[in-house]
Amino acid sequence: MQGNAEAKTVGGIRPTVRKVKAYGGLKRWCRLLLQSKTGTVGFFIVLIVVLVAIFADLIVPHDPAENNLSGMLLPPFWMDGGSTSYLLGTDNLGRDIFSRIIVGTRVSLLVGIFSVVLAGIIGLLVGVAAGYYGKWVDTILMRIVDSFLAIPSILFILVVLAVFEPSIMTLIVVIGLTNWVSYARVVRSEVLSVKERDFVRASHSIGTKNTTIIKKHIVPNIISSFIVISALSVATTIILEASLSFLGLGIQPPDVSWGAMLTDGRNYLATNWWIATFPGIAITITVLGIIFLGDWLRDVLDPRNYFSKKGGA
Repeated sequence: MQGNAEAKTVGGIRPTVRKVKAYGGLKRWCRLLLQSKTGTVGFFIVLIVVLVAIFADLIVPHDPAENNLSGMLLPPFWMDGGSTSYLLGTDNLGRDIFSRIIVGTRVSLLVGIFSVVLAGIIGLLVGVAAGYYGKWVDTILMRIVDSFLAIPSILFILVVLAVFEPSIMTLIVVIGLTNWVSYARVVRSEVLSVKERDFVRASHSIGTKNTTIIKKHIVPNIISSFIVISALSVATTIILEASLSFLGLGIQPPDVSWGAMLTDGRNYLATNWWIATFPGIAITITVLGIIFLGDWLRDVLDPRNYFSKKGGA
């Protein structure tokens, strides 16, 4: 047993660190989740939102784009004049608010998740390359990052959306291309720290290829911070998409967006408040759920928090 253990080390240093195993299995994750009230609330909010987005076509009682001029500005079902056929009322064109919120969930998640995936992939590649190889590679890549940071992101988004037709794909690409720099800077700083650790030096000493070191040692040890940043970025991206749609530069009809619904209802806040209020509530609940879940992930994936909780158990 002792010989086998020594065979897996170099100079008494174990070169491979597998953080995933240190965090435990599914039962451990469930127990940690249930120990956090905000984490549990965030998880179930995100779970419900994802399920609603997936099964939106089965949930909606009405066509969200169908105009019903005979049923314009109906209040929610519990108010005088309301109807159980339109649970949250209708807008100025007679469209069902509930159905539009359900379908808008899918659009918000699509933009939020895929723009973060795009930004994360670019930022991860640039950050790892800059931090690990250093020298002229780091200099060139960081100057590119600085160039992107010098351009106001909102100005870049507005210019691109003014040139190209606003659509879900356009929003995903333009938001992803403006947000990758933040990932690159964080990943680079993490890589600079990890590559100086003993197990990475040990891997270098036995002639391990750079690509292997990056894949097996560098990325697994920075992935926790990357996951937390990505989770929280989804929330800010959803708000950004809603803001652009509110300004008329985001999702265009017949696609449904929570931000566009706010625009539809802003002139009716004093009389028909439900048109803008319920989409606003949907944005707030979704963003809070993602933030709660992201904060919980940050605590769990921080080894100091993990082992302090383990020691106190």
